[in-house]
Amino acid sequence: MPLIEVHVIENVFDRAQKEQIIEKLTDAMVSVEGENMRGVTWVKISEVASGEWGIGGQPLTTEAIKELAAGKHVA
Repeated sequence: MPLIEVHVIENVFDRAQKEQIIEKLTDAMVSVEGENMRGVTWVKISEVASGEWGIGGQPLTTEAIKELAAGKHVA
């Protein structure tokens, strides 16, 4: 019985987007393990506070992620 853990920065994804993440990740696992396992495939989304996630030695914020998603350059 798989458990898929997803870590995201807080306030980047709304409830509907999180539901989509759960649905699509479950579908991906079921495509590998078979439909009978859908009911025991777990997806857990954990949010990390803005600025408490770092990449390349720099803290990453909610605002920076939203700018990146909008196609803006993030320094």
